[in-house]
Amino acid sequence: MEHIEAKAGGWNPSGTEHFTGSVWNRRINDQPDGVTLIAVQFAPGARSDWHSHPGGQLLYVVAGSGLVRTEEGETVRISPGDVVHAPPGERHWHGAVSDAPMMHLSITSGGAAVWEAKVDDEEYGAAE
Repeated sequence: MEHIEAKAGGWNPSGTEHFTGSVWNRRINDQPDGVTLIAVQFAPGARSDWHSHPGGQLLYVVAGSGLVRTEEGETVRISPGDVVHAPPGERHWHGAVSDAPMMHLSITSGGAAVWEAKVDDEEYGAAE
């Protein structure tokens, strides 16, 4: 058994390369050929860039309120306890609504995300 106390692992800034706004992450489990589990916190209005995952992505919302949008224009508002599945290769973005933070667990497999274009303020506003 492995036990990692909460105080042992801190939150890291996600940076601006693939995110807009303040976003922090904490890697919980990272297996290059297996499942990767990351906790991600978004400040109000913060969001990821457009991206996809070779093995798909499962999001489990822990706190706050957020948005997930697909390339086809489908948008869902997410809240604690919600689960969102993006199948392999589905282009999407996700983040917090403009007036509340959001935290989710991201569960992926199949390798690193394929990052694409930024989600600009107009595109974000249209989803909200």
